[in-house]
Amino acid sequence: MKQDDFPSAEIHETKKIQYNNPIIFAGFVGAGLVGTISVNHIINELKMKEVGFMRSKHLPPSTVFMQGRLRHPFRFYANDDGSICAIICEIIISLEGLYAIASSILEWAEKKGSNEIVVLDGIASSKHDNKTFCAAEADLCRIMENNGIEMIPQGFITGISGGILNECLVREIRGVTLLVRANEKSPDPLAANTLLNSMIKAYGMKIDAKELKNQQKQIGKDFKELSEKYTEHKKIDSSMYM
Repeated sequence: MKQDDFPSAEIHETKKIQYNNPIIFAGFVGAGLVGTISVNHIINELKMKEVGFMRSKHLPPSTVFMQGRLRHPFRFYANDDGSICAIICEIIISLEGLYAIASSILEWAEKKGSNEIVVLDGIASSKHDNKTFCAAEADLCRIMENNGIEMIPQGFITGISGGILNECLVREIRGVTLLVRANEKSPDPLAANTLLNSMIKAYGMKIDAKELKNQQKQIGKDFKELSEKYTEHKKIDSSMYM
């Protein structure tokens, strides 16, 4: 099949379940890979099941091996009662595909009855400071601030995270991003731990984030190649990231 024969952005569902107005957590490749590390931990802790994957001509023709297991690099998950969904992407998304992919994600979310999507991400920094920040509409920012999460006063959120949040503004879904300062050159499970602890507090999630600290070496090894690709790509097109 030629690249032009692939859809611009299409979510292929592999499992049918009953959704229950799910809140959606999304993690993409960014500084310290905190988004992908955090969402991967949520998926494992909640024993979520894969329900679909993204097909798009804007994604590189690659697949992911993790501890010998082959899997699609852009996946969708749900818990047993359909109240929580997760989106995880372990490859770099090209700039020209951002609008189509963000729109496809929001259309899928609307069809599942979701009212809120939470993007977990990192801000490139030389040092992690154990703080979590947020960007959202005013009412959501106030809720986050009540849980010790600081509002970002101003700035730009670009890439797929910015695309999703921008789409939320024109749809019936609340969008929020939770951010932590993270190492831009290597996987940062400590930053992911901070991010998850803030998320647990804000959303009352029954997740234990302590394992991220215990698995620092293994996580660094598992995500090393992806982190190197992010660092290399950021040098070429830094406009895709914060």
